[in-house]
Amino acid sequence: MEIKELHARFLECTSASTDTRKIKQGAMFFALKGDNFNGNSYAEQAIKLGAKYVIIDEEKFKTSSKTILVNSVLESLQQLASFHRDYLNVPIISLTGSNGKTTTKELINATLSKKFKTTATIGNLNNHIGVPLTLLSMNKNTEIGIVEMGANHLKEIEFLCSIAKPDYGYITNFGKAHLEGFGSTEGVIKGKSEMYDFLIKNNKTIFINGLDPIQVEKTKGTKTFSFGNNPKDFDVEINFIEAQPNVTVNYNNLSIESHLIGEYNFNNIAAATAIANYLKVNDSDIKKAIENYIPTNNRSQVIQKASNKIILDAYNANPSSMKAALLNFDKLNDKNKMVILGDMFELGKEAELEHQEIVNLLDTLNFDKTILIGENFYKTKVNFNKIKQFKTFDDFKNNFDSLNIGNETLLIKGSRGMAMERVLELL
Repeated sequence: MEIKELHARFLECTSASTDTRKIKQGAMFFALKGDNFNGNSYAEQAIKLGAKYVIIDEEKFKTSSKTILVNSVLESLQQLASFHRDYLNVPIISLTGSNGKTTTKELINATLSKKFKTTATIGNLNNHIGVPLTLLSMNKNTEIGIVEMGANHLKEIEFLCSIAKPDYGYITNFGKAHLEGFGSTEGVIKGKSEMYDFLIKNNKTIFINGLDPIQVEKTKGTKTFSFGNNPKDFDVEINFIEAQPNVTVNYNNLSIESHLIGEYNFNNIAAATAIANYLKVNDSDIKKAIENYIPTNNRSQVIQKASNKIILDAYNANPSSMKAALLNFDKLNDKNKMVILGDMFELGKEAELEHQEIVNLLDTLNFDKTILIGENFYKTKVNFNKIKQFKTFDDFKNNFDSLNIGNETLLIKGSRGMAMERVLELL
């Protein structure tokens, strides 16, 4: 079936779905395949659950007029999303980066939704499936789309840009993330900059942090809107008070007090503020949006649990974000500071070095207690009087009572695969 005809069918549907557990009445279901499943086998079930059409790529599952056979379900999903994007002709803001993508996306959405009807990436559905689903969630009511893009290999951002065709773009930063796939920090810079390449080639607008020399260098001579302390376009200042971890941002004689902790969140707030200002959102609405934003999903959450104050930053971790979180935690005036860290994943051959670098940093910060969990942290050389190591989370759990954790201010951080939020269940 031609994409144009498939799109006409899609317009009859209420939504796009790839998961029968979350399917909505009237949805178009895409029967994707994975390493351990074949979505085609769920075609009949999807129809029973209310799907209006089911897109399949194996003929034996074509059982009715509701099943539409294509060469590749994944490619059809991506092509349909790109066609739908052109059909709506909605301005798209894309963003990627090593750290802070999702928080920045949520802040941009919060500020822009004060003036526009926005559609943004849900959660972190930012890959070759998530981006198409985000585009297909937009409709004629959408005035601005906000699309987060993630990548762990070269050419992925290039491909996602070819689907979403953004009008604006922002890269949060270039850090030590997904080194296993990108090969090096230089590979990270090259891979993330594929967004710049698309925007420059198509004469689109790039938002940049004027304090980041890589962003400035990569976009020299192009169409940019910069922000930061004393940039050419938008002046925004940070006011970080050591005894009070929440970040306050000042601009246009306004003081915006966020619920976000850590100086590293300044850039995320500043970016959202600058982009909203560029798109003519009222200053008072920007302030209200930032101040009403409460972090969730294990991202920079401050939680009181029994006698412990917890900074839960356990959604993910890489060497750049881990270092930033530790240095920020060190600045807090709280007493009885304790860190519980889990392994950082996807570092490839750099894993041993990067975990040791974090341990070396910990040796200079003088926290009252430090606990390291995971095979990589277990291999590091540490000052045993200061740091306790556990090879697995179960080892930590089995020894938890002997650790005497109470009346602490804790920072909990680790890669998603470590699921460090499980510590909360023990406290």
